[in-house]
Amino acid sequence: MKNLIPVEGHLNLYRDEKTGAIVNCDSIAYDQYINGMNNRKNYKKDIENLKNEVSEIKSLLKELINESRKNWTNRYQ
Repeated sequence: MKNLIPVEGHLNLYRDEKTGAIVNCDSIAYDQYINGMNNRKNYKKDIENLKNEVSEIKSLLKELINESRKNWTNRYQ
């Protein structure tokens, strides 16, 4: 942690000597944040996949119904 000065009263916060920026060096909190972001991304992807699958099922059902009606009409005309 070159050029970093500990911020008084905060275990994981440091001030960059050159820029004056506060830097959080809590790697556990960072890992938890990244895991949360990945979980949300995967959740959204799963929801989108489910939407696509339901749409495909609806399309197949409509096709099946139309084919069944066509066969029924041809049989009883």
